[in-house]
Amino acid sequence: MIKTLRFGLLLGALTLSMAQAAAQAWPRSIETSHGVITITHPPERIVSTSVTVTGTLLAIDAPVIASGATTPNNQLSDKQGFFLQWGEIAAKRGVQRLYIGEPNAEAIAGVAPDLIVMSATGADSAIRLYEQLSAIAPVLVVNYDDKSWQELAQTLGIATGHEQQAEKIVAEFKQREQALKQQMTLPPQPVSALVFRSDGKSANLWTADSSQGQLLQQLGFTLAPLPEKLNASTSQGTRRDIIQLGGESLADGLNGETLLLFANDESDAQRLTSNSFLAHLPAVQNKRVYALGNDTFRLDYYSASNLLTRLEKLFISP
Repeated sequence: MIKTLRFGLLLGALTLSMAQAAAQAWPRSIETSHGVITITHPPERIVSTSVTVTGTLLAIDAPVIASGATTPNNQLSDKQGFFLQWGEIAAKRGVQRLYIGEPNAEAIAGVAPDLIVMSATGADSAIRLYEQLSAIAPVLVVNYDDKSWQELAQTLGIATGHEQQAEKIVAEFKQREQALKQQMTLPPQPVSALVFRSDGKSANLWTADSSQGQLLQQLGFTLAPLPEKLNASTSQGTRRDIIQLGGESLADGLNGETLLLFANDESDAQRLTSNSFLAHLPAVQNKRVYALGNDTFRLDYYSASNLLTRLEKLFISP
């Protein structure tokens, strides 16, 4: 008798360990926020409607044949609209770009997927097309705004039959992370982790629920708590990983002794430190503003590995 696998993907609450999942036969029935889907065999033609999730699928060697994309040729993406940290890998594996930005059901159907992966929230969510896409193939809804990339990798590993690959990259990363934590001299704590926006008047603050916040805490960083009564809002409705800061709340919300800028480079750090409205911040006055690279906007195995390299250069004495 074939046993049934059930796990709450949206909540990230797996009820089976990686080892248990690896021992189970197919088909696998998976409980998602949109009901139970059945995957009859290890997927061979996966379409990712989320450019954020695509990187994690590639990292566990899942057979991604096509993906949605973001705007090409900017500080985050290559000419395909794939994220810079894994664009070359996608090209080598022949991953096709299906569309830019707005999800296209016809394009998805045209590549005959046997599994469609989409995000529940975020700008790259195709949730409004769920019913339409469900007629094409099983649709796996995942959430990346309330969990680490490691948890997402393990979830996708179970769903795709790539448990061992997911376990391998998580273990390798953990070993490198622990080594870095032992060698690193942390800057003054607590820290504010943020994306300083191009308008110079607003920022997105990473919360403890974000991949960025979780990684920093695992390395020993302490996230600065928001001041009470701060006029801030969550980003994109249901997301839990980002708090928007703007107007008077911008300076008040950046209350860390150190500022760590994600999805920003050195020019962005200079913009922040030269902003007259932020000149009084202790982190600015003491020159503790660090850019962590444009590819850290969404953390997957590739960008998180690059992030560790940058932290090594910044906080390990030569």
